[in-house]
Amino acid sequence: MKIQCLLTGNELMSGHTVDSNSAMIAELLAAKAYALYRKVTVGDDKQLLLTEMESMTRQSDVLIVNGGLGPTIDDLTAEILSELTGYALQQHPIALAQLTQWCQRLNLTLNDANLKQALLPQGVEIIRNPTGSAPGFAITHNDCLIICTPGVPSELKLMMEQSIINIICQRYPNNEQLATLRFQTFGMGESSFQQLLNKEFNDWPAEVELGFRAGLPLLEIKLTIRNSQHAAIQQQCFQRLKQLIGDYIIGEGSCTLAEAVIQLLQKKKLQLTTAESCTGGLIASLITEVAGASAVFEAGIVSYSNRIKHQLLAVDDNLLEQYGAVSAEVVLAMAQGAMATSGADYAIAVSGIAGPDGGSPDKPVGTVWIAWGSKGALKVHKMQFTANRKWFQQVVAATTLDLLRRDLLGIDNKPRYFRNKKPR
Repeated sequence: MKIQCLLTGNELMSGHTVDSNSAMIAELLAAKAYALYRKVTVGDDKQLLLTEMESMTRQSDVLIVNGGLGPTIDDLTAEILSELTGYALQQHPIALAQLTQWCQRLNLTLNDANLKQALLPQGVEIIRNPTGSAPGFAITHNDCLIICTPGVPSELKLMMEQSIINIICQRYPNNEQLATLRFQTFGMGESSFQQLLNKEFNDWPAEVELGFRAGLPLLEIKLTIRNSQHAAIQQQCFQRLKQLIGDYIIGEGSCTLAEAVIQLLQKKKLQLTTAESCTGGLIASLITEVAGASAVFEAGIVSYSNRIKHQLLAVDDNLLEQYGAVSAEVVLAMAQGAMATSGADYAIAVSGIAGPDGGSPDKPVGTVWIAWGSKGALKVHKMQFTANRKWFQQVVAATTLDLLRRDLLGIDNKPRYFRNKKPR
């Protein structure tokens, strides 16, 4: 079966909006063992869209059209589908009812612009949009099931999960029993992992498909089977990988570094504090993004200047003068000061030179000192990153969380990024 995706909108063609919807569609389809065969992006050009839709329906079993369902003049999907199929536009009662309910829920007046979203080709099947104003709809042309969806990612995701996947499954049943075990790693790149795997695990079973998804800061590893009878083999592979790279595995599913750290702190009933300079509060932000973080995190201090390092963290002026803000001595004092101020059991502290200027021959741009650990057992390490300012801050923040995770787990061996300097 061939599934294609047509993404519409001038904002996609101009680059003002980055397409994340096709990736979401592909991922949700893949979870049910369906593959996206092809995708095309077209601007708000009526004739071009009409030509592309006609062509794609002749080559597809399912065509997912994304975008163009809104109330404005450049939302053309319903009009083009009417011309393509020959079915006249008419006000659809179910679409109208959904629009009316949406306006009532938000205490809005149903105006003429909104009513445009209920003007659809005759005979379409409405696909409920649980959160937005634009109903989705489905229609068949050239023996191809055309599914029209809104461009707002949050609306699309809910509709895919609640309705659209089921519609496709009912029309084109898939007997494959796809199951993917995903886990997140930090500190080892794809090439290093593959090289290690080639050396230590050269009898990889054909029943388990190995996949990677690289991102900043984590590398996701996926173990996929297409038959539930191979679940035991999948688990065997996972256990062998845990033996091989266990200290680099953050957690299963979509677990983040912050989530892993918070879970460990909660389990041990410990409190964490942060003292940040070059990361500007990013570490604290990553922590507080996680629901339940308040149980283990009460305070973080952004001490960007030497004056604030002295006033809020009690860093001795003599240390700052003798060693400079970017030094082992100062970053250790920052961690100690943060714990003294907050009463926390553990601390993370960073001081570095994010760039693009401010470096010197002995402390070039990209230098960072990191301190982490508990009151009586603080550790410190210097790292060097050659990267732009934003990348530097993101990777430094991620590295600090990973070092604390390792400390809380009692992992003594040094991570390979201490040798390679550039964790991934």
